[in-house]
Amino acid sequence: MPFVGAPPGTTPSAIAASPSRGPSSRQNLGDPLAARRPRSSAAGALTTRHRLPPSGRPPWLPQATGHGPGEWGHASRLDKSLPAHVRADPLRTWRWHNLLVSFAHSIVSGVWALLCIWQTPEMLVEIETAWSLSGYLLVCFSAGYFIHDTVDIVVSHQTGASWEYLVHHVMAMGAFCSGIFWSSFVGGGVLTLLVEVSNIFLTIRMMMKINNAQDHLLYRVNKYINLVMYFLFRLAPQAYLTGFFLQYAGQRNLGGFLLSILLMLDVMILIYFSRLLRSDFCPERAPSQRHKDKFLTE
Repeated sequence: MPFVGAPPGTTPSAIAASPSRGPSSRQNLGDPLAARRPRSSAAGALTTRHRLPPSGRPPWLPQATGHGPGEWGHASRLDKSLPAHVRADPLRTWRWHNLLVSFAHSIVSGVWALLCIWQTPEMLVEIETAWSLSGYLLVCFSAGYFIHDTVDIVVSHQTGASWEYLVHHVMAMGAFCSGIFWSSFVGGGVLTLLVEVSNIFLTIRMMMKINNAQDHLLYRVNKYINLVMYFLFRLAPQAYLTGFFLQYAGQRNLGGFLLSILLMLDVMILIYFSRLLRSDFCPERAPSQRHKDKFLTE
């Protein structure tokens, strides 16, 4: 009796001796062109079935946050806590995590700087010679944060979009070295870190912009608080320090070096201030965004 599906004249012994046919072989019996199609190897089939998504991340791994390989286990929990609008964009996700670290540093350093001045008020006058252990540790702590943020920007390939931050961090670390290695101008470093009080509200503003929450009541209230804090803890201390360091103009010493850094920071602060005013208070005068993520650096 002939076997169903076997060619005429095929004996049972011939069928038993033939290689076993899987589901693909049975499908090929009804497809006369199947034999002419090239058959990929097992490795090629695996590569096709498990092709990586455009992000380059295997589907069985949680999305990385951009802060190092040790965060794979925590990435999924962190991403779930993000706003949906931020979580959908990898750049916004990285920037959100980066700003969270900056926000924590601003709170700690800003409060710490106020406590240092309260404990050692002579830092307001004896900017070069005033020293305290708390102020010295604060300068070291902030230098460590700037190093961390610099590495994070470079490793995450955000150098082009965040080059202004890199320039600022390099100048800040160069200034802090005078207090760390020579124990000079520690008081000046503490006064400089008063800017972190202003950065608390500036970071809140930036995070709300990333989340497209400019129409929220909190954003409108925060922009006025941010403006006041910008005057009190950024422009005023910077102007006071610039007036003090002008006495070192033309001198080839540490004071003259710090004056050059301070003047460059003055220029950057004024540029940031003009951007802040245009963006929050004169939006009709703000330049059109040529890049969708330009606001991340403003």
